Amino acid sequence: MSTELLQVDGLACVRGDRQLFKDVSFGLSAGEWLHLQGDNGTGKTSLMRILCGLSPAAAGDVRWAGVPIRQAAETYRTQMLYLGHTLSLKEDLSALENLQFEAAVSGEPLDPARAQEALDRLGLRGREHLPLRVLSQGQKRRVALARLLTSQARLWILDEPFVALDPGAVTQLVDLLGRHVTAGGMVLYTSHQTVPMGGAGHHYRLMA
Repeated sequence: MSTELLQVDGLACVRGDRQLFKDVSFGLSAGEWLHLQGDNGTGKTSLMRILCGLSPAAAGDVRWAGVPIRQAAETYRTQMLYLGHTLSLKEDLSALENLQFEAAVSGEPLDPARAQEALDRLGLRGREHLPLRVLSQGQKRRVALARLLTSQARLWILDEPFVALDPGAVTQLVDLLGRHVTAGGMVLYTSHQTVPMGGAGHHYRLMA
């Protein structure tokens, strides 16, 4: 019996009259990470949206604990956290308000003190009450990444999480991802950077 919690079998994606990819298959077990690689235009973001249940696949299936995610959508949503390349943050809300809002949308009401602690750990102390529109791109990215410190999800799906981060923040994020994997979590991420994640990992390259 397979120990893979996330199972991806024969996925294909078509956009307009162009096939981005086909026959994509892999799996992730507790305590593993996967680095999804590929040139621009190969469909990395499209694949991640399919894995999250946000877009349909042209062919193939995604299963969580052996059940297609379309049949176990509610359970899967509680076990999966997706952070896209385009940050889904509200420019008029503060960093603290954004973090609490995103948690509420995910069905995980967040205590203000815990939200504050997460922002502090990511170097945003003193900026937590500022509207997001006045923060730098790197600071906005840190606000989004603070969700990793407050979520109970086992599977983290991250699209280019290292973009706009300075070297210190990259090191901090790598450590955070490594701790999650060591504790039995799973990380699937795209990046043009190769980072020393450690632990049990795999690389999967999409081909155009």
